[in-house]
Amino acid sequence: MLMNKKKSFIIRHRFLLVSLLCLFGVCVVAQVKPAAGQQKKVEKKSDDSAKNKKGTAKKKPVDKRKRVDLLHADEAQADKLLRPDVQVLIGSVKLRHDSMYMYCDSALIYEKTNSVEAFSNVRMEQGDTLFIYGDYLNYNGETQLAMLRENVKLINRKTTLTTDSLNYDRLYNLGYYFEGGTLTDEENILTSDWGEYSPATKIAVFNHEVKLANPRFTLYSDTLKYSTDSKIATILGPSNIVNEKNHIYSERGFYNTAKDQAQLLDRSVLTNEGKKLVADSLFYDRKTGYGEAFYNVVMNDTINKNMLTGDYCFYNELTESALATQKAVAIDYSQGDSLFMHADTLKMNSYFVKTDSAYREMKAYHKVRIFRKDIQGVCDSLLFSSKDSCLRMYHDPIIWNEKQQLLGEEINVYMNDSTIDWAHIINQALTVEQKDSIHYNQISGKEIKAYFQGGEARKIDVIGNVLVIYYPEEKDSTMIGMNTSETSLLNLHLMNRKMEKMVMSPKSNGTLYPMDQIPVDKMKLPTFVWFDYIRPQNKEDIFNWRGKKSGETLRKTTRKPVTSPKRELNKLN
Repeated sequence: MLMNKKKSFIIRHRFLLVSLLCLFGVCVVAQVKPAAGQQKKVEKKSDDSAKNKKGTAKKKPVDKRKRVDLLHADEAQADKLLRPDVQVLIGSVKLRHDSMYMYCDSALIYEKTNSVEAFSNVRMEQGDTLFIYGDYLNYNGETQLAMLRENVKLINRKTTLTTDSLNYDRLYNLGYYFEGGTLTDEENILTSDWGEYSPATKIAVFNHEVKLANPRFTLYSDTLKYSTDSKIATILGPSNIVNEKNHIYSERGFYNTAKDQAQLLDRSVLTNEGKKLVADSLFYDRKTGYGEAFYNVVMNDTINKNMLTGDYCFYNELTESALATQKAVAIDYSQGDSLFMHADTLKMNSYFVKTDSAYREMKAYHKVRIFRKDIQGVCDSLLFSSKDSCLRMYHDPIIWNEKQQLLGEEINVYMNDSTIDWAHIINQALTVEQKDSIHYNQISGKEIKAYFQGGEARKIDVIGNVLVIYYPEEKDSTMIGMNTSETSLLNLHLMNRKMEKMVMSPKSNGTLYPMDQIPVDKMKLPTFVWFDYIRPQNKEDIFNWRGKKSGETLRKTTRKPVTSPKRELNKLN
C-alpha cells in the first residue's frame, strides 16, 4: 500500500514534468531554445547572465556557497510567466551544491527555495567515499536535507545501506531510514525498522526488530548501536545473541563482532548446554570459549544439579574448567536437601574431554566449610574426582552427622550415584557420639572404614591400636554403665543407627564401670576432642571460619593406610 503511494507520488511529478514540457512547447515567452543545427546542451550559467534593468527591483543575490548550481543538462527549459522560479532539466543532468554532486535523468530546479527534484538514475557523490543512489530525490539547498525514495542505496567505502526511504542530512552528515533498511559491511548484515548512519563517525543506530547476522552467530535486539569501523555492537536494550552452542541475553553491553568478544552488564545471562552463568558483569570470548563473571555470580548446571556462586568466576567451555573465588560457594541440589560448600577458592578441571576416558576434578582450598541439614564438615582443602567418585578431605578434616563426629588426618568418602558408598578415615582416626553433655561413645584407631546402604552406616571397621569407650543402654535408652576395651580390630554392625553386634579381634573382655562409679580420668580417650565449636550451624555460617584451638590440631604421621579388601555387600550382613 505504502509502496503504491510512493510510486503514485513519483508518477505525479513525472506527469507534472511532461505537462510543463508540453506547455513550454507552445509558449514563446522566455523559452530557452538552442539554434537550429546546434546540440541541445546547457552548461553552467554565468553569474552575470541576468543583469538588472533600469526601473526594475533588485533581487537579493543567492549565496554562491548555498546555491545549487547546474553544471550540465542536454536540454533546459523555463517559463518565466507561469513558473518563473522553475527550470526544467532533461538528459544527463549534473548539479552541484558545495562539495556534493548530483546526477539524474531529469530534474526540476526551484530557484526561490534553492531546491531540486531529481528523477530516475539519481546519484549523489561526495568526494570518493560517499555515494547515494535512488529513483527520486528531493534536495533542499537551504537546509541541505536530501530525501531519496525507491531503491535507495548509500555506499560509504565498504559499508552499504539499502532502503526505500532515506533522508540524508548533510549538515550533520547523517542518513536515516524509517520504513525498514539493511546495512552491510565486511563482517555483518544488520536489518531494522528504523535506523541511522553517519559516514563521518561510521556509527549506526538501529531500533525495532533489529537483527545482526554474522556467520558465527545472530544478534536480535530492540535497540542497537554499531560501529562499521571497530565492528563493535553496543547493546542498548533487550538483546539475544545465539548460535548452535550457546545463548547470551543482555540489556546493556558491548559485543566485538570481529573478535567475537562480549562485555555485558546488568545481570546478563550466558547459557551453554544446560549451564547458565549470570552476573552483574560478564566478559565472554566466543573463539576461545572463555568467560569471566564479576559480582553476584551464579553458575547453574541444571544437568548435574549443582551451582557455583561467588563474586568472581571464570569458565572455559572448550576445556570445561571453572574457578570461583571471593565468597565462593558450591551448591549440590541433587539429593533434595541442598549441600553448601564454601572455600577461599573453588576450582573444577576436566580431563580427556569428549573421550570415553573423560573425568572431572573439583578442588576446594583453603578453609573449607560444608553444611547440609544431615551432614556438616570442615577441612583445609578438598578434592573430588569423578574418576573414582571419591571425595578426599585433607588437613584436620572433621565430619558431623547429627550427634556423630568423625576425624583423622585424611578422610576419603566414596560415592555411588551421588550417595555415600563407604568412607575411609586414615591415621589418628576418631569417632565420637555425644550421649549427653558429659558422656560420649568413643572409638579411636589408626584407620576407620565405614560402609553404607541407603545413606546409613551398616558396618564399621576400626583397624590398629583400637581403643573403645562405650555406654551400653537398656531398651529405653537408659545408660547402664561405661565399658572400656582395647584390641587390634573392631567390627561394628549397625541397624537404624544403633549397634546390633560388636566383634573384637583378638577378643577383649574390657572393663564395665557402673554409672555412679565411673572414674573421671577414664571418661575420655587420650585423643578425644569434641569440636562442636567449629561445626557449621547453617548455610550462612559456612563463611565464618573457626579454626581449632591451640594444641588440638593433629600432628601428621608418615604411616600409610592398610590395604583393605574390595568393598563387598555381604560384609554388611
